[in-house]
Amino acid sequence: MFSYPLAVCFALFLTLPLIFLFSPSISPPKAVPIPPMASNLPPPYVADELDDRILFRRAAELASSAGGGPAKFSRLGLKKRRPKIAFLFLTNSDLSFAPLWERFFKGHDHLYNIYIHADPLMRSTNTTTLPPTHTASSTKTVRTTELPRSIWDSGYHSPSKVFDNRFIVSRRTQRASPTLISAARRLLASALLDDPSNFYFALVSQHCIPLHSFDYVYRTLFGNSFHALTGHFKPSKFLSFIEILSDEPNLYERYTARGEDVMLPEVLFEQFRVGSQFFILTRRHSLLVVKERRLWKKFRLPCLNKDSCYPEEHYFPTLLSMADPKGCSHYTLTRVNWTGCFDGHPHLYLPDEVSADLIYQLRESDSGFSHLFARKFSPECLQPLMDMADEVIFRD
Repeated sequence: MFSYPLAVCFALFLTLPLIFLFSPSISPPKAVPIPPMASNLPPPYVADELDDRILFRRAAELASSAGGGPAKFSRLGLKKRRPKIAFLFLTNSDLSFAPLWERFFKGHDHLYNIYIHADPLMRSTNTTTLPPTHTASSTKTVRTTELPRSIWDSGYHSPSKVFDNRFIVSRRTQRASPTLISAARRLLASALLDDPSNFYFALVSQHCIPLHSFDYVYRTLFGNSFHALTGHFKPSKFLSFIEILSDEPNLYERYTARGEDVMLPEVLFEQFRVGSQFFILTRRHSLLVVKERRLWKKFRLPCLNKDSCYPEEHYFPTLLSMADPKGCSHYTLTRVNWTGCFDGHPHLYLPDEVSADLIYQLRESDSGFSHLFARKFSPECLQPLMDMADEVIFRD
């Protein structure tokens, strides 16, 4: 017979397999990891990141199923539709030049769509939500946020309502931060989802103005009617107009703004590019931007050197330069005056500077294409610009 102590030891030995078998169920559960794309973001931005991924995936799936190009037939299936320009307004203040843009768009409802990303902080507590409507430029309804009443604080009311119900779901934006990249990607995704006929995607700000008529802008991008329709079949023949520069001063300081080797291995310094954040992308390049995740993991990281941190001026040029350099113009069609710039801001035009000669000067370009848009104009420039709109700006 076994002694009592020996019997106890033997019983404990027999229970060891049971402990290993059931230990996962009785031990404390492990924390569920945050998806890699959001793991190193500050807590307030994690939810935004996940929401964006859902939006981008929906847009990518829908656009890919449509072949990445505008719809080939009308809703009646009888004739081809002309491709459209999606105007993407990225704003954190009033749309001061809404009356000028409204005159620019007049009579071309079938050739454009408008999408507005407005920083939610500009909303007051007294806001209104517009009812869902169908605009002349699209039979689909864009998911909207509450309309920032401050946009219309000037007392101006849109006669043709071209800006009504065109606000997409928006998040906070900050200058010189990845939030501006995210906002531009949201605009692109929303436009891809909304209308398959959107072929060109023009990003503009509240400080931008048109330098030509809508007809001139459309002809510049698409050529004649026959050439425009070839976009249905040969989208690769159309360029994206985006500035891509590789020899700018202080480029290395910007490359290392997050740390010496942080951009590696995804982006080598030789691949790092800079350019204006305001572009006109084709549908296929817009789809590429929405689907992209590899470079975004680097560009979303916080900068250690804030003085050299302008991710919105690097992400898009670097991505498109790496993915399809021959499909891009490498110059922008939005004119900016950097003479006398201050704290990273370009020259701000004031009312006494507005003249016909200024418009003609801003149109000039070394690229062979006239500039189509210009910035940065103060809100007080609206009246002198409206006074010359028909006789100068829209007379090509």
